[in-house]
Formats: sequence, C-alpha cells, structure tokens
Amino acid sequence: MALPNGAGGYQVGDGNLGEVQINTQTAPVSKAAAATLTAAELTNGLVQYTGATASLTLPTVADLELLVSSAKNNSSFDVNFINTGAGTLTIAIGTGWTLVGTVTSATLTSAAWRARKTGDGTWTFYRIS
Repeated sequence: MALPNGAGGYQVGDGNLGEVQINTQTAPVSKAAAATLTAAELTNGLVQYTGATASLTLPTVADLELLVSSAKNNSSFDVNFINTGAGTLTIAIGTGWTLVGTVTSATLTSAAWRARKTGDGTWTFYRIS
C-alpha cells in the first residue's frame, strides 16, 4: 500500500495534529569497551556506551549496504549515542564513510547523528546535536 501523495508530499497518519506518532524501538545496543558496530547495531537507532574512554567504529559501508540494500542516494537514518560511561566516547569511521562534526562525547552526554547515502559505496555520518 502506498502512502497518500498530495501537493507533492507524503502524509503519515490521518493528519490530526494532536495525534501521537508511535514507532517501534527495540532495546538499545549496549557497549562497554572499544568495538566495531555491526550494521544491525548501527541501524537500531540507540547505542548506549557504559565503559571507560574508547572508540566505537562504524561498520564498513559494504556491510551496511548489505543490510539496507534498498537505500538510494539521499536515503538516511538517525542513530543516537548515549554515553553513561566513565570516559569519553569517540566515533571512528569504517571504510566508505565520511564523518562531519565533533566525534567525541563526554561522559554523561548524548550525541545525535544522521547517516546519509551519498553515492555508490559511500555514506556520510553527520553529527546533528
């Protein structure tokens, strides 16, 4: 079933401005030490970090595109990193990524990121807050 298209856009729901938009969210991914995230962990949308100072590395774009094979240029998804650990969390890139923004999150802070497909085998990871 296609979403209704009116005046050049798509509307989700019946248009009631007071309507709550309900989504699904599986349990957050939890990491306590340096690791390379899988594509499934990254696309979960929530990653909690509970360890000392370390880096979490994004999966390779090739691995991501196996999971989201229908993504076209300018497709995107958001992921939030929540650092409840005792040290600084750093985001590192895997092959095929470009990183835009501050890569570190101090303890007891969160960072919102948007992943955007920019071409065949290339994605950009933007820090948006």
